[in-house]
Amino acid sequence: MLANDIVLALDVAAAAGAVLLETRSTAAAEGWDEERIRTEGDRRSHDVIVERLTRARPDDAILSEDGADDPRRLATARVWIVDPLDGTREFAEGRDDWAVHVALAVDGVVRHAVVELPARAESFEASSVTAPSAAPAGPPRIVVSRSRPAAEVDAVAQALGATVIPMGSAGAKTAAVLRGEADLYLHSGGQFEWDLAAPVGVALGAGLHASRIDGSPFVFNRADPRLPDALIGDPALARRALEVISAR
Repeated sequence: MLANDIVLALDVAAAAGAVLLETRSTAAAEGWDEERIRTEGDRRSHDVIVERLTRARPDDAILSEDGADDPRRLATARVWIVDPLDGTREFAEGRDDWAVHVALAVDGVVRHAVVELPARAESFEASSVTAPSAAPAGPPRIVVSRSRPAAEVDAVAQALGATVIPMGSAGAKTAAVLRGEADLYLHSGGQFEWDLAAPVGVALGAGLHASRIDGSPFVFNRADPRLPDALIGDPALARRALEVISAR
């Protein structure tokens, strides 16, 4: 089943990515405004993901940002946690830092995850991704939200001598760490399980650190899907960042 789950997750993420690229192409040709681009992107990607997962795994539950929350998922061991379009703002603006997140959680732990970056033709899958092998040549780099940078980032950046890079999508920020273009991804101030399940799964699969900013591990498929914070990246830098945050 695990191998089939991997194939399914990759297929679902790729199909959603193709629909999103097609949607953005249509929007450009027809002159849609940004609100319509965001709405149509969310809806079309969600529909593709749910249809494929439901057909392939009818007994599994689905938690999607763009679907109604079914409380029956809490009594289901296998739950697909998906964000059909993470980074809707960036998607509508024509940027490339948006993503599709597909994760399978079993008993609260992500067992498989895919972060798809369609505009960059990149896909990161938890069982095959690797972390950067070389340390950064210059100061550490911390990626943060473009619209809601973490309140802790100034203190962490000062302590680590780091530069701060604003970026969209949690998946895109995690991908930047995996590419070696950033060293840490720090967020606080509010997210949800669908924002983080796939990025956390991919990061852990690569051997990176991934935790809440108090150092506690992630637990998924909870009654309240809110996840307010995350720290993902190089394990040694993450330990230092956690020390700075805990001392505040």
